[in-house]
Amino acid sequence: QVQVVESGGGLVQAGGSLRLSCAATAGSIFSFDAVGWYRQAPGKQREMVADQRSGGRTKYGDSVKGRFTISRDMNKVYLQMNSLKPEDTAVYYCNLQRTYRSDNYWGQGTQVTVSS
Repeated sequence: QVQVVESGGGLVQAGGSLRLSCAATAGSIFSFDAVGWYRQAPGKQREMVADQRSGGRTKYGDSVKGRFTISRDMNKVYLQMNSLKPEDTAVYYCNLQRTYRSDNYWGQGTQVTVSS
């Protein structure tokens, strides 16, 4: 069973930056053909922040375009978050999928709080 572990959350002032990381306890990140970051703010539904598929196809949520960047190497998936806003405050979750095997794994989430 694969576990997904996020790190890098914390408290930051508006306009600041954070980088989130996500690792899998088994297997290279490149074994997952779909990786993504999602977030959920209090009282709101979980929403897609960034999604990347094998071959480099990448999508971003409208509210983070131009400010957030998803990337990955053999060991981790990253979410670089710049120009943070208070409305970015949420729990951020990493998602790893092997769509060819219907494997779908979520992390426990990491809290990001942006103060005004």
